[in-house]
Amino acid sequence: EVQLVESGGGLVQPGGSLRLSCAASGFTFSNYAMTWVRQAPGKGPEWVSTINSGGDLTRYAGSVKGRFTISRDNYKNTLYLQMNSLKPEDTAVYYCANLLSYSGSYQNSLVSRGQGTQVTVSS
Repeated sequence: EVQLVESGGGLVQPGGSLRLSCAASGFTFSNYAMTWVRQAPGKGPEWVSTINSGGDLTRYAGSVKGRFTISRDNYKNTLYLQMNSLKPEDTAVYYCANLLSYSGSYQNSLVSRGQGTQVTVSS
């Protein structure tokens, strides 16, 4: 059974940092590209970032580029999202998902998604 469990969310002040983790099990983690997607209240899902299976290729949404860093540890079967210089508009539930392909739209290659972790940026 595929399991993706996000953690590390919480309440942080604007300008602060958080590091999200996604623990994966039930599949060969190192064979899959991984992605972070977020959903703010009352809005649709927004793609945040994707990393390829080997961890040497990354891409980011324009809204987070330069502030967020995606990474992975294929020995620990864990995906990370380091979030710096957080803004109130980053408030959302953050989900990790495994993908069949690094390229293209994540919706077309999404395999499974976790339950999400809440990130709230507020003073």
